[in-house]
Amino acid sequence: MAQPIFPINSIWMIAREYGELAGAGGVKDVAMQLSVALSRGGRSVSVVLPMYGTIDPERLGFIRIGLDFDLDMSYPQEERREFVSIWCRKEEVDIYLIDSPRFREKSGIYTYTALDERHNPLHRQGEGHYDYFAMNVLHQKAALCLLIQLGIRPDIIHCHDGHTALLPALAREQDGFCHYFKETGFVVTIHNAGLGYHQEVHDLPFAQAVTGLPARVITANVLNGAFDPFLAAAHYAEMNTVSENYARELRETVDDAMTGWLGHQLLARGLALQGITNGIDPAEFNPMDYQRLGLPVGFQLAGGGQGGEGNGIGETSIGLSGKVQCRKELCDAVAAKSLSGIRQSGSLDFLPDQPLVTFIGRFSTQKGVDIMIDALKYLLPSDDDFQILILGSGQKEIEDALVALASDHRYKGRVCLLRGFDPSLANWVYAAGDFFLVPSRYEPCGLTDFIAQLFGNLPIVHYVGGLVKVVDGETGFAFHQHSGLALMEAMQHAFAVYRSSRGAVVAMQQKAVALIHAQYTWDKVKARYLDLYHQALERQLRG
Repeated sequence: MAQPIFPINSIWMIAREYGELAGAGGVKDVAMQLSVALSRGGRSVSVVLPMYGTIDPERLGFIRIGLDFDLDMSYPQEERREFVSIWCRKEEVDIYLIDSPRFREKSGIYTYTALDERHNPLHRQGEGHYDYFAMNVLHQKAALCLLIQLGIRPDIIHCHDGHTALLPALAREQDGFCHYFKETGFVVTIHNAGLGYHQEVHDLPFAQAVTGLPARVITANVLNGAFDPFLAAAHYAEMNTVSENYARELRETVDDAMTGWLGHQLLARGLALQGITNGIDPAEFNPMDYQRLGLPVGFQLAGGGQGGEGNGIGETSIGLSGKVQCRKELCDAVAAKSLSGIRQSGSLDFLPDQPLVTFIGRFSTQKGVDIMIDALKYLLPSDDDFQILILGSGQKEIEDALVALASDHRYKGRVCLLRGFDPSLANWVYAAGDFFLVPSRYEPCGLTDFIAQLFGNLPIVHYVGGLVKVVDGETGFAFHQHSGLALMEAMQHAFAVYRSSRGAVVAMQQKAVALIHAQYTWDKVKARYLDLYHQALERQLRG
C-alpha cells in the first residue's frame, strides 16, 4: 500500500470531557479511547481540557509546567483579559489542563449541580452555565496559545463537539494564529447536533468581541438567528459525526428539524459531513477484570470474544452465576443504603428469576426518559415479574417523576432510583442487569449499548441514529416509534424471550459481544479517522 503523501505523527485533541477526569456523556469515552488507540499506533497524542473545580490536579499526578499567560476575552465596549495557567501529566497520552477561575468555579461540566443551586438559587440544577460561550472560547484560545508557547505544530488538531468547534476558525482567521498553524489540519467531530448542543450565541456583537473573529465570519454563519460554531467550522475543517446513519439523517431526513436544520444547511452550502461510527475498547469493559471495574466478582460470557471459546453448558453457567452474584451484592448494597454519594429512592429485592431492567444516563427528553416513565406506568401494574434499576441525574422535573415512581408503595422492592453517578457503580449496574434501556429520541451514536452488551446486558433501543447497530432479536431489541407504548411492547418482547428460553438470551449476549470485537473496536475504527486526518491535512497543505 502506498504511503500517504502527508503522514500523521502528531495529534492534539481539544475536548471538554476525557475519561474519568471529566465526564458527562459519550464524549469522554470517545476522546479517551480514540486517543489511546492512536497513541498505541506510535503517534504522539495530547489532550487539552479545562480544569474544573472537581479536578484535584496534584492528587491526580499533574504538575504545573510554568506556563502562565493572559488571553484576550473582550466584551463589547469592554476590553478584558483573563489569566490561565497550565498543568500537565505525561503518560501514554499527554494531558494538559487549563487552569482558570472561570473553570475552577464550576462543579459540573456543562450544567449547574444541586450544590451550585444551594449556593446560588439562580443557578438551577440541570441548566447550562450562564457563561458557556465564554468558557468555550477561553478553552480554545488557551489551547492554541499553549501550542505556540510549547513550540509545537501538530499535524492534526481534532476538536470534539460544539464546545471546541470554533477553534479552526480562530486558527485560520486571526493573525496571531494563522501563520503558525498553516501546516496543521483540523477535524471537528459532531457528537450531538441536537438543539441546545450547538453552543450557539444569539448576541452577535458579543460573539464577535469575545472571539475576535471578523464580522464577516460571524454574520455568514448564523443559523436560526444565532452564530453557530458548527456552521462556522465547516469552512475550515473536515467534519464528521459519530455514525453513518446519523450523518444520513441530518442530511436526508426530516429528523434534521431536531438540529434546527444544520445538516440541510451544510448540504445547501456544499459542505461535507461524513459519518464514522464510534468504536469501543472491549478490554475497558471486560467483566473478567472485575477488581479494576469495581465489581464484586468477575464473569465471562462464553463464546463472546472475552478470552475463550464457549464449549458447553458448564462454561455458560459460570457466566450466568457471576452476573447473578453481581446482582445479589448490588441488591445488598441498595438494602443497606451504603452507596456513597448517591441519593436513593425505592428499593430492590434480590429476585434472580425475574428480569432486571436497567437504565444509566442523563434524565432528559432527548434520552427518552419521558417515554420510559410512560412505559413503566403502564407496565409495572400489569406485570409483577420484573424489576427496574435507574442510575443518573438530570432535569429536576424528570427526577421528581422518577422519585414518585420509585417511592410508590405498590412497587416496593421492584423499582429503585439512584441519583448521582460513579463509574464503578455504573459498571456494577451494567453487570447486574439483564436488559438495558436506550429509549433516546435521537442518538448520534450511543456507547451505552456497546458497554451494556459487553456486560451481558441486552439493549432495548429506539431504532434511530447510531442505535441501528443493535440488531433486533439478535444482539438486542429495537422499537421504531418513539412512544411509551412502543417501548413497552419492546420490553414485553424481551421479557417473553427471557421467560421462554434463557438459552436464547445467552446466545444473544454472546453474539452481541462477538459483533463488537469483529466490527467496532477502536483499532478498526481509528483507521477511518486516520483517513479523515489525511483529508484534512491535504486540504490545508494543497490549499
